[in-house]
Amino acid sequence: MEYRRLGNTDIEVSEICLGTMTFGEQNSEEDAHEQLNYAIDNDVNFIDTAEMYAVPARPETQGLTERYIGSWLANRKKRDDVVIATKIAGPGPYTAHIRKADDYSRQSIIEAVEGSLKRLRTDYIDLYQLHWPARRANFFGVKEYRHHDAWQDNFHDILQVMDELIKAGKIRCFGLSNETPWGVMNFLHIAAINKLPRCVSVQNPYNLLNRTYEIGLAEISIREQVGLLAYSPMAFGRLSGKYVLGMDKPENRINQFEQMSRYNAPQSIVASRHYLKVAQQYNLSLAQMSLAWVNQQRCVTSNIIGATNMTQLRENIDSVNITLSKQCVKDINAVQELIPNPAP
Repeated sequence: MEYRRLGNTDIEVSEICLGTMTFGEQNSEEDAHEQLNYAIDNDVNFIDTAEMYAVPARPETQGLTERYIGSWLANRKKRDDVVIATKIAGPGPYTAHIRKADDYSRQSIIEAVEGSLKRLRTDYIDLYQLHWPARRANFFGVKEYRHHDAWQDNFHDILQVMDELIKAGKIRCFGLSNETPWGVMNFLHIAAINKLPRCVSVQNPYNLLNRTYEIGLAEISIREQVGLLAYSPMAFGRLSGKYVLGMDKPENRINQFEQMSRYNAPQSIVASRHYLKVAQQYNLSLAQMSLAWVNQQRCVTSNIIGATNMTQLRENIDSVNITLSKQCVKDINAVQELIPNPAP
């Protein structure tokens, strides 16, 4: 397992991060603890969650994922060797049960942090993230840009609150998620001129079916030390290979939560077939190749994997032992050129 520096901090995180959004929906508390123990025993030190989880977002399951991690931390009685990231939910109709939409006000951020600390049963959060922008932007599969005239810029206010929380020891650093190049650079610019904390990471989707991060954000990640925490590296399971091979089941995520998936477009299915052929050519599973490809990208700080069973988790973590050859990467890029970003 390789460890990489989180932004400009002294925090070292494993190249694989355990994503947990299935905890409380598809995975029980017992399942969650088993996954967490296995991940830690196999050198993963980075865990990502959110106050909104489990997914899909529902009042009945909101906060359960953090609670399961909290009970695991309490049983383990050891905190400092684990890096925990969580997020404040942004405004939107599917988060109205969490709090009233208010564009990340100081009160809401503090309330959200205190809630996460309580559910996680910890004194501090290592990485605190804004789950998505308050303004309209290209995230959650939205391709077109529609300007948000009514949105009021509060970047400076957000940075001031993050500064307060860092000084109070409640969080160690903060990051962004589902953000655009303009958003990242604006946060960095305002932080620089006001001597406020810099964002240290961007958690955005990145996989063989969606390489849009490379268009504008990859260069920012590398030059500004704001690394990518790649989520959905398996494209919601589309890149597991089971859908192409007809081995999927009704309870699999794409089948169970069709309304949530951005990976059901016909071209995504066609591209997955092409990628499977490439993987088979190099005696790899599609899952192994897909994860190893993300692991090798220079803009990536950590690859957020998620699993609903231990077999998946083992295969996902084992991707760190695979190095794709230059020819394999060339063949992958040929598919991207043929069917570019079918699932942004």
